[in-house]
Amino acid sequence: MGPLAAFLFATPVFGLSLSLDPSYLTTSQNAAFSVTQADVDLALSSDALLDTEDAAPRSSMADDIARRRRLGRIHRGFGIATWGAMTAATVFGIIQFRNLYGAWSPLSDTPCVRGTATFGQDACSGLPAPHLATVIVASALYYTTFGLSYAMPDPLHVDQGDGQYARRLRTHKRLRWVHFAGMAAQILLGMVAANSEAFGLSRAENYRALQAISTLHLAIGLTTWGTLTYAGALMVR
Repeated sequence: MGPLAAFLFATPVFGLSLSLDPSYLTTSQNAAFSVTQADVDLALSSDALLDTEDAAPRSSMADDIARRRRLGRIHRGFGIATWGAMTAATVFGIIQFRNLYGAWSPLSDTPCVRGTATFGQDACSGLPAPHLATVIVASALYYTTFGLSYAMPDPLHVDQGDGQYARRLRTHKRLRWVHFAGMAAQILLGMVAANSEAFGLSRAENYRALQAISTLHLAIGLTTWGTLTYAGALMVR
């Protein structure tokens, strides 16, 4: 038992009287209040600091999610446009191949030699305008779409896990390297095929070599188009 408590207990027993100085009481109460208020202020300050520290990551994540959603819509639109332009470029490429090489025919049996070329005989010389124009548009759209795929943040790591969407997204991301390589190879082979004389290849003397280059160009083009189609279909289901 403390001295003060013992004294208070003994007062009524032994007839002692206890009187407290009012100034002492006021001072003691104020001191007690001051300590209590300081503790409360400190606690509130600590909570505010913790809330501020937690709010920054939450705000950053929310911004990243909103940015991903916004860029995702743009990426999707460009992806569809890219697929459309690449489809047109592939169709015009098949037509151009048929004009120049037939169904892998000898030179004398090609539509250009027989005078039955699609789009007329002008398509048999110079740059293939329809195919070239669609290739330029498709390439611009494609590399824009490819760049957008890297600009999208992924704060929630949606490509991880065993869920169906996560697996599709991982496949989608892996396939982009296949069609990226295909686009680069097509551009190089297309430049050689369309400017064969600049590379020392004559259509009359090096027909089979040019036919082989164009066949490879066509095969890579079809593979690239198919890969891009599959990659896009994974994300629209």
